[in-house]
Formats: sequence, C-alpha cells, structure tokens
Amino acid sequence: MSSEVAPRFQTAPGSPCAVSPEGAGTLTEVLRLRAQTAPEAPHLYLGQEDGHPQTLTYGELWSGALSLARGLAGWGVGRGDTVALMLPTGRDFFFSFFGTLLAGAIPVPIYPPMRADQMEEYASRQSVILQNAEARALVTFRQAERLARLLKPRVPSLLSVATAEHLAARQKPLPAPVAVSPTDVAFIQYTSGSTGEPRGVALTHQNILANVRAIGEGVQVRPTDVTICWLPLYHDMGLIGCWLFSIYFGLPIAALSPLAFLRRPERWLWAVHRYRGTLSPAPNFAYELCLRKVKDEALAGLDLSSWRVALNGAEPVSPDTITRFTRRYARYGFRPETMMPVYGLAESSVALTFAPLAQPPRIDPVARVPFQMFGRAEPASPAEPDPLRFVSVGRALPEHAIRVVDDAERPVSERVEGHIQFRGPSAMQGYYRNPEATGAACRDGWYQTGDLGYLADGELFITGRIKDLIIKAGRNIYPQEIEEIAADINGVRRGCVAAFGVTDPRTGTEGLVVVAETRETGKEARARIAAEIKRRVGALTRISPDVVQLLPPQTVPKTPSGKLRRSECRRLYLQGTLGRSRPPVWLQVTRLVSGNALVTLKYTLTRITPARIKQLFGPSAPASHSQD
Repeated sequence: MSSEVAPRFQTAPGSPCAVSPEGAGTLTEVLRLRAQTAPEAPHLYLGQEDGHPQTLTYGELWSGALSLARGLAGWGVGRGDTVALMLPTGRDFFFSFFGTLLAGAIPVPIYPPMRADQMEEYASRQSVILQNAEARALVTFRQAERLARLLKPRVPSLLSVATAEHLAARQKPLPAPVAVSPTDVAFIQYTSGSTGEPRGVALTHQNILANVRAIGEGVQVRPTDVTICWLPLYHDMGLIGCWLFSIYFGLPIAALSPLAFLRRPERWLWAVHRYRGTLSPAPNFAYELCLRKVKDEALAGLDLSSWRVALNGAEPVSPDTITRFTRRYARYGFRPETMMPVYGLAESSVALTFAPLAQPPRIDPVARVPFQMFGRAEPASPAEPDPLRFVSVGRALPEHAIRVVDDAERPVSERVEGHIQFRGPSAMQGYYRNPEATGAACRDGWYQTGDLGYLADGELFITGRIKDLIIKAGRNIYPQEIEEIAADINGVRRGCVAAFGVTDPRTGTEGLVVVAETRETGKEARARIAAEIKRRVGALTRISPDVVQLLPPQTVPKTPSGKLRRSECRRLYLQGTLGRSRPPVWLQVTRLVSGNALVTLKYTLTRITPARIKQLFGPSAPASHSQD
C-alpha cells in the first residue's frame, strides 16, 4: 500500500472554506457560490485502481452538472420530476446529482447492482422503489444499462433509461438553472429496509442544510479539515454526512469506492494517511473489518495522527470494537478521543446526536437482570459477572431535541428504557407518497425513530430496534449481544450472524433462533460450531438458543448498506428457504424477461377499452364483453 501514489495536501489560504455559505437557502446556491468564488480549487479526489487520484474542481463540478441538466431537459425532465440515479462512486454520480437539481428535478439515489447472482432480487427491490418514486428517468452506467432497461417495463412512469454519458451528449438549451426554494424537496432518500419495505424519506434543501450546519458544530469544523469517505453515495451517511457537508464548508474530500474498501479495508486507513485526513465517518462494521482483515505488514509506515474525528454510527456501536480498534491502532497515531460514537437516521436527514468532542467514548456497564426484566439501566457493580454494556452516542445536535418515552408516549426518568423520539429542523417532510406511514411516524411534532434507549446524565444510549426485540421467558433479549457472542466463535463469519425470535405455541413465549454463516462444510466441524454457539450464548446471557442454524457464506439477508435484515431472516426461516442457493444467472434473466412480458401484456390489456378498439379497427369492430 505504501507505494501507491496519492498527493498529500493542506487547505491553502484563500480556499473555498474562506467564503461562508451561511446565507444560501438551497444546495444549488451553495455549489454556485463555490464555483464562482473558487472554480479552480480541488474539491474531490476520486480514488483509482492505479493509485493515481482523479481530481474534480468546483468549476468542473458546476459545468458537468449543467451539461447533465441540459441533457435531462432534452429528455423532457422538468421541475418536480423524479430522476433515479443508479450510479457507483464517480464523476457521473456527482454530475448527475447536481444536474438533476439544476434541472429543477428531484434526485433519487439507488444502489447500483453489485452481484450477478442477486439480479432477480435486485430488480424486484428496485422496482418497488422506482414505482413509489414515480421515477421519470433513470441515469445509469454502461455496465448496468442492460439490467436497468429490464426495470423499465415494471415502472409505468419511467420514460427514459440512459447512461450519464449519453445524456450529456443530447443537450437541450437551458438558459439558466431552474429556480427552486429552500422548502422544495432536494432529494428522496430511501430507507435501507432493514425492518421492512423501503420508504422514501423526502428531505428539503433547508432540512439538509440545517443538518449539515449542525454537524459542523458537532465536529467544530476547521478550515484545515479534510474529509475521507468510502461510504456509498446512495446512503445518507456518505451523501450528506461526507459529500454535501464538504461542499458546504468548502473542504476537500477524498472519495474511495465502497468495493475498493471492502476488498482491502486498509485503503481507507492509507487514504487518511496520504491526504492527512481529519474527518471520516463509518459504520461499526468498517472498524471491525480493519481489525480482522488488515494484516500488520499492510500497515508499515502508516500514520493516523491527523485523524481528528472518527465518527462511528449508522448501526449499533460495539464497545468491544471501540476498545480493540483503539488499542491496535494506537501504535499508528490513533488517539482514544478520536473515536466519536454518533446516532442518526434518514428521517433526521442523517445526524441526530454526537458524543462529546475530544473525549474517549463512554461505555456504560448495566446490571443484566433489572434491565432485561424491568428496563432499568442500573449501573453494574464491579462484582457483576456479565453486565450489559452500552455506548453513549451523546446529546442532540444544536436546535434538535430527543426524548425517551413509554408506551403511552410519556417521558420516562433517566436510566429507564423507552422509545426514542426526536424533533428539529432536519426532520423529514414525510415519506414520499405514503401518508399512512408519515402519520404513524410523527405525532404531536415528535418523530418516532423505531429505536429503544435510555438517557443517563443527559446522554443517549441506544439499546436496540423495537422490531428486533426478542421477549423470552419474560426477559427482553437484544439480538446484537447474541450476534456478537456468536461471531467471536472460531469458524463463524463476523458480521454474518442474525438472532431473532419465533413464536413457540408450546411454551407461550418466543424461541431464540441464531443463524450464522460459516465456510466449514465438514459435519463434525459444523456440529462443533453449533454446540459452541449454544454453550457460549447460554453461559454469557443465561439464555440458551432454541435453534442454531449454520448457513453458507453470503446467504444471511442484508441491506445494501450492510445492515442485517432480521425480519427477512425470520421470514425466510419460517418459510424453510433461509440459506438456499440462488438460481443461476441465466435463469434469473429469463424470469425477468418473462415477467416483463407479462407486465407489458397486463398493462396493454388494461388500456383496451371499447373506444380504443373502435379507434384501432373502426366502427365495425366487435363489441367488448365482460366475463363473469
């Protein structure tokens, strides 16, 4: 890694961050300001496989976005239309996102296809999103264009599918960017669907700018800050928390491909080293990958001392991961206070709470029995053999508020578990074309997060997802703890374990099911792993799993951002199909094409009315008869 070429840089005097966008009301105004005041300033450094980064200035970003806006206008896309972006991290995504905004339309980022053997599942899931969004156009890349076209018959609103390159080539004159207001929807962020069907979170320009400004206060942003990001841009943490945040504050950002990180996690660490990165967020699993997959010899000469804030969020924060990551990377200059646990959700744009800056993470040991039985987070005594441990994610960002309530939505006392609610200027306008879900999410001005937690000394501790909670023998069981215990067992793939409850009519309570991926195929080895999961989970939690099922690699359902889909695991388990191999690619393509033919036929038949028949065949056409 150390031989790869990448420039180090410091933010120079007179750089874009010297000009404040405080008066800007929209994202397009922010970009216009940057492009006008510092057109030659490097904004993006895009990682390449050869190690030589591709640089994108603010001026190039503006002109590239304008070309895409003209191309969209040539397609007939205008104000208020939705445009799906099925693009990987690269210049085309950045141009297309702002190009859609400049055309007055609403970008809808969706994750690009990653694996051929998941083509059928991908098409089914994306069709639901595109139908809900009523996407008028879909911008994709050459390698995915054929698959993207297979989605078109399933989405009646979708008129055009093309690559960004083709789109920019068929421009229509656009005298000026279409004017939008701060209260207009800036983009639609579809939730990961970890606990159900994806829902489109509609965020306005003022929602996003309020969140970005609050993040800036939370990290006490500096003119010399440099952002490092490998997170996918279809996810709010990468899109808002990294890229739009960096544009607003005029910071340079080095962007890596998520696949490049997953193949070699040390690339993230080396990017911090080479660009002297100061700000870089990631989910907990990324820090865990850097512990398990990065060998010491790949780190020779690494210097992480520039890293000022390592935000850890988007999924449960593991106290064990924090401790082990800090201990291992201390020798490379990583400081304990650099790690900052955070909490957020798409419904709050991205960020909601930040742990205190420049302080080591706070880990709270809690007595197990009173918490699992009564929801009281009593501090564990030093003699407690196996306390629960929760990580503080801090306090609400400026101008935002959080509270913890009981089932009747009454605020509870400190150290009592309840439902987490929030409000603030970053809160979404609602779920796109889903008034029922919107009404259920917001009551009396407070938004439901779907998470459980408690407050202690004013700081928030997340304990789990409401829908994932397992109730067994009168005790609340949190799947994250079970999964971490099982993942530590030799032969189990870390991050590929799911625990969930299934109703057991014989006992009147829930049975605890643990499914885990392993590469072991031998009967004895698998029996040993299953027995060890039962033994260790039982010993540490005093609850033994009722069922342990071992699965082949890459069969535990996950969202595109890597979160476990426990509800889907439970559904497939009850169906008896969990862990089954997927059909070959040729069969999936055949099914998609056949399904599209049926969809097209059904759509055509619904349009055949008596008037249409006469129009096509004249007045002598036979009359239409309904069938019983």
